[in-house]
Amino acid sequence: MIDAHQHFWATVRDDYGWLTPDDEGLYRDFGPTDLEPLIAEAGIARTILVQAAPTVAETGYLLDIAKATGWIAGVVGWVPLADPAVGATLDGLAARPGLVGVRPMIQDLPDDDWMLQPAVGHGLEALAARELGFDALVLPRHLGRLLTLCERHPGLRVVVDHAAKPEIRSGGFEAWARDLGRIATGTRACCKISGLVTEASENWRAEDLRPYVDFLIDRFGPDRLMWGSDWPVVQLAGGFARWRDATSELLQELREDERAAILGKTAARFYRLDADTQSRGAPA
Repeated sequence: MIDAHQHFWATVRDDYGWLTPDDEGLYRDFGPTDLEPLIAEAGIARTILVQAAPTVAETGYLLDIAKATGWIAGVVGWVPLADPAVGATLDGLAARPGLVGVRPMIQDLPDDDWMLQPAVGHGLEALAARELGFDALVLPRHLGRLLTLCERHPGLRVVVDHAAKPEIRSGGFEAWARDLGRIATGTRACCKISGLVTEASENWRAEDLRPYVDFLIDRFGPDRLMWGSDWPVVQLAGGFARWRDATSELLQELREDERAAILGKTAARFYRLDADTQSRGAPA
């Protein structure tokens, strides 16, 4: 099993613009010793550590953690994709073991068209040339633009984080399903089954999530889906174990090989973990 989406942060770094003392439950340091017992209990062998700050410095910080933590299989970092020198930045980071992808924090950007700017397009081509993945942290309103991005860059490996955060709490489904469905059927993009519980009501049940998860399975298929805990953010909505148990319930009707794809094999293939982690001596 692979947790395809988890975070660490240290508040002293002060480059997490979204993280303030008002964020009860999240405004403290989270590191490997906090997560390790949770993944051990769940039978998770490897994780993907994902950026939480839009700085190259934080990416370096995460790569340092990954180097010292055998079960972290890869890091999805951040680079200034619109910078003409982004290729050199990527090469500098990729010279260190562990970088498997890049994630701009699109959901927080004021310009919804940012991802379609020509300068960003050059950065995306730089990612594709280096065989790095692109994590798309988008909201439902961005999905039309993300479809255009995928069409413009067919060689880029794209995964939609948190299934684009559907508005589960308010029952939002139709527009989300229409637009994400176009990406599923018209591109090779993958999608993460993660972050759903924080979009649901406070007293969510697995059945509240089922229409969304069933839709993802139907449109993307297990071979293009990967499960992530979104820890520690998931602590705001019931915690790691509750989300993991709900996942088991939601996937129980699938064949064993289909569950295996969602719970690890898709992430291993998308992030090319076997070649990367074997060279670092991480567990297989």
